[in-house]
Amino acid sequence: MARIASTRLSRLLTGWSSEGPGPLPRRLADALRELAARGDVAGGTVLPSQRELALVLGVSRSTVTAAYGLLESEGWLESVRGSGSRLRGSGAVDGYVTEGRLVSFDARSRTAASLGGADLSSGALPGLGAVGEAVAALTGGDVGALLGDDGYHPYGIPALREGIAAYYRAAGVPTEAGQILVTSGSQQAVWLVAQALVEPGDTVVVENPTYRGALEALRARGARLVPVGGDGAAGGGQSADAAALRRLCARVRPRLVYLQPTAHNPTGRSMDGAARREWQRVLGERELFVVEDTACAELSLGDAPAATDGTDATDATNATPGTGAPGTCDSVRAPDTARTPDTTGARYATGRADEVAPVPLVAELPMSASVTVGTLSKLFWGGLRVGWVRSSPQVVARLAKIKTSVDLSCSVVDQLVAVRLLDRLPEARARRRAELRGRRDAAEALLRAGAPHWEWTRPAGGPALWVRVPGADTEALAQLARRHGVSVVPGPAFSPVDGFRDRLRLPYGHGTDALAAALPTLLECAERAVG
Repeated sequence: MARIASTRLSRLLTGWSSEGPGPLPRRLADALRELAARGDVAGGTVLPSQRELALVLGVSRSTVTAAYGLLESEGWLESVRGSGSRLRGSGAVDGYVTEGRLVSFDARSRTAASLGGADLSSGALPGLGAVGEAVAALTGGDVGALLGDDGYHPYGIPALREGIAAYYRAAGVPTEAGQILVTSGSQQAVWLVAQALVEPGDTVVVENPTYRGALEALRARGARLVPVGGDGAAGGGQSADAAALRRLCARVRPRLVYLQPTAHNPTGRSMDGAARREWQRVLGERELFVVEDTACAELSLGDAPAATDGTDATDATNATPGTGAPGTCDSVRAPDTARTPDTTGARYATGRADEVAPVPLVAELPMSASVTVGTLSKLFWGGLRVGWVRSSPQVVARLAKIKTSVDLSCSVVDQLVAVRLLDRLPEARARRRAELRGRRDAAEALLRAGAPHWEWTRPAGGPALWVRVPGADTEALAQLARRHGVSVVPGPAFSPVDGFRDRLRLPYGHGTDALAAALPTLLECAERAVG
């Protein structure tokens, strides 16, 4: 009988406690019934115990007891002695429980607005003006050149595939257009990989924590997720993680390994040169298929020099913010000229950091055993749904076959805009990195002043801080905060094993106004949400 973890159920219950009339038990019962009616939680799923759910929601046990009683009286819940409370569904055909990301996107703005709170639920960045300029620059001739066919390009329009291939060649990674599949953002790319390369029950190795969209896609496929690594003082993703993979392979052979070596989501860390080489060595020795997600790689902040001696130049942290410890700004900014790894990760070319494209770790691995996922959506704008897969022509063809059954092909107009934006990558990269550096510094200063006991490692990239809240259960903290109009994502959402219950992801990509508004509420809720 399927059971849903309290942590996962809490993430599906976004906004329930801050909206609607009536007492709290009634609102909780209504929210649970809605999950069943929509099929977000499949019929027959066993809900957490009353005590466990109360703890993670930050409410009294009597509130959950009353809510379960209401559902049972209405025929939506069945209590079975020794088995717990089983939710009755409405004919949902999919037994998989999502992570609630769509629910949070739908509810976050009205929840925050209704209570005058703040939305910290997404790290997505505001769009760059270059997108509007590229749209305005399109002419009838741009579209007219393609109107002679039916408009369906399952692999992507030739100009964009060649442009993406040239992007990699400029970074020193030999790539041809036939190795590129254009997708509707990087999320579709990850989903296609899961559908094409993973069978239910297959072992898939992932970092812990990792991108929650990938966890969702892999879980939906029925993969057995095995975590390696962590995000300790060394920033995560270091040689010890590769050693853990080697030990794992002595017991079981994974179907594939999913990695984010650069500007990792959610931690913001990047692997140093020694760690990259160790990962390459283990992946090559074990002949493992690896999926490298570089969706956030263009958001590398470029203000720490690349290391060649195995030290991690991006890790300027210890234990207590404000004293050269986790969360400090005491690292030294690199000069404008940085050394950037080529395809080996060991040789370097000289150039301005803002002008250099990130080099995939898998560039040194066989093309037939690797996939690189990329996107323009993180750098330019989430509304531009253009991503891609780089792999062997055989893998690309397999993914394209599945993609055509979903959407036939991506929008031609979006792809034409993307072709123009590829020419503006250096400009966009420099602008975005400058913005994020300033906003990261401001966010760190805000937390050092307002929450001096919180801990974090300074991110080398990305739009958010991965913060440890000592002594707090962040699942309960997030639920309590929502009742005050503050939306925030707790650490377990990014873990394959619901770990990191003392962590929060705090975005700063839109500036620090929302974080400043939310911080008093978060501090108050942290005091109440004792882990």
